[in-house]
Amino acid sequence: MPRRAKEPGGRAVMKTAPVRSISRGRAAADRRRAAAAASSATPSAVSRSPEPRAAAKTEGRGKYVYCIIHSPEPVRFGPIGIGAEPAEVHTVNFKEIAAVASDTPIETFDATRENVLAHERVNEAVMRQHTVIPMSFGTVFKTSEDIVELLRAAYDAFGDVLQKMENKVEFGLKVLWDRDLVIRQIENEDEDVRRLKDEISSVRGSTYFARMQYGRLVDAALETRSERYVREIFDLLRPASVASRANKPIGDKMIMNGAFLVLRDLEPAFDAKVKEVGARYENLTIKYTGPWPPYNFVNIRLKLDRVKEAE
Repeated sequence: MPRRAKEPGGRAVMKTAPVRSISRGRAAADRRRAAAAASSATPSAVSRSPEPRAAAKTEGRGKYVYCIIHSPEPVRFGPIGIGAEPAEVHTVNFKEIAAVASDTPIETFDATRENVLAHERVNEAVMRQHTVIPMSFGTVFKTSEDIVELLRAAYDAFGDVLQKMENKVEFGLKVLWDRDLVIRQIENEDEDVRRLKDEISSVRGSTYFARMQYGRLVDAALETRSERYVREIFDLLRPASVASRANKPIGDKMIMNGAFLVLRDLEPAFDAKVKEVGARYENLTIKYTGPWPPYNFVNIRLKLDRVKEAE
């Protein structure tokens, strides 16, 4: 029976059996992945002010921007921002949308564990009460006025995305298998593969062609089985989600790297579906993380220079 525990950071973790587990938490790799994925909401191709700073260190103070939210009134979130001494986080408002920001030196922020966690900490705190459009790690503006210009220039785009993402969060599901164990299963179940393996083991001398044929059959069987698992798991989880996305698996053991957009009210139903996946595929290792801001489902590209020229 799954039980809930706590990671050191206080995140909820869903655990099953000690060998094959479904964990819901924040691994370091997932943090790096989230920071990278957030770049989809970064202003790009900006050649005129306001301009996010991500180059060499310069003097002066600027504004670090974490995310965009719907907020007609100014909001303060406390000293939770990036920096050796956590900076005060507040909103910079334009009409009913706002950027969540903190004061910072104008400099390049290295993607250290401490910095990335600080960036995430703010987004996690804000998303408890607001729908967020995450900005990429290291987005720094020179002044509050520059942020207001960003909000003004992209007002319609931000408003549209905030409406579409309202009351939705993202969950990640990574599925891994023991490749050697699966190959042994294939050898036991596939008569042609088993015959070739026996031939390779028993024949003296060259077995080059048998080995080549064996390798092709095993690779094809692995691909077929992997595709079947992924298709079945997506089919199980899609009814409890608003949208889903298949990202590229990482490494030889991972066969699925999925992201799912889920209504907050339906989070328990999605949890139940993930438990169902874990019970059905006991031979797979499932890593379940979230809730996240909708990193994989936000794609805004801003060209503020065009907006300026159109004035």
